[in-house]
Amino acid sequence: MGTVTDYVLEELRLFRMGFGLSQDDFGRGIGYSGSHVSSVETGGRPPTKEYMRAVDTHHQTGGRFLRMLDGLARLDAEPAWLREWIEFEREATTLRWFELAYVPGLLQTERYARATLAGGRFDAEDVDRIVAARLERQAILHRPRPPQLIAVLDEAVLRRPVLDQPGLMVEQCEHLAQLAAAEHIQVHIVPTDAGMYLGMGGQFIIAELPDGERVTYADNQLTAQIVDAPTDVAKLAKTWEIVRNEALPRRQSTELIKEVAKSWAC
Repeated sequence: MGTVTDYVLEELRLFRMGFGLSQDDFGRGIGYSGSHVSSVETGGRPPTKEYMRAVDTHHQTGGRFLRMLDGLARLDAEPAWLREWIEFEREATTLRWFELAYVPGLLQTERYARATLAGGRFDAEDVDRIVAARLERQAILHRPRPPQLIAVLDEAVLRRPVLDQPGLMVEQCEHLAQLAAAEHIQVHIVPTDAGMYLGMGGQFIIAELPDGERVTYADNQLTAQIVDAPTDVAKLAKTWEIVRNEALPRRQSTELIKEVAKSWAC
């Protein structure tokens, strides 16, 4: 498994090849030599802001590669387990995500993301950094070939108020309903009347990778655990199926989200 930096360099290489350009021709367009392009793509020379800006400007990417570079800088401050999980998340073809307490990070608004970090555990600078990194991760849902995201949320996630933040839950629920209309995003809600169910043991995510391998992620107040042992993954996959069966169908779930959004607006 490569590093996040390797992922960015591979994106650069695939971008160039997508135009059918040699390294010399690509370099000529952005004002660099072919050997420089080769050195960047192979990791021999780090991509600079100037290099990424030149790629973005010449190919009119809207700042795509410069944002990737900025994302790398932010990730350097993240714990190793999170950097590792983000790699799996970006490679995944399917993400199965169960949340008991919060809206999944990939589906959060900026205001909601900030609210999840309130309470004094993080200082203002840390909050800004974590929120920026979280929003950057959401880019995988908007790329040309996004992963299939299947999210199951407990209804309590939608009903829990955020004190002193008027309009926040309206905004978040409306955002969630809008995203749920996308073909590659499914959101299912476990209704309150489901009572006690297996998902109350805690949040987890199962990422399915291009080669069929599955990796799981679960966290708590202090740390997180990434598991790829087949027997453990199989146990969580079974839990997923049980929890998923407790949830409402897609259409009914979206209707419930919209109803809750209206209730917050009252």
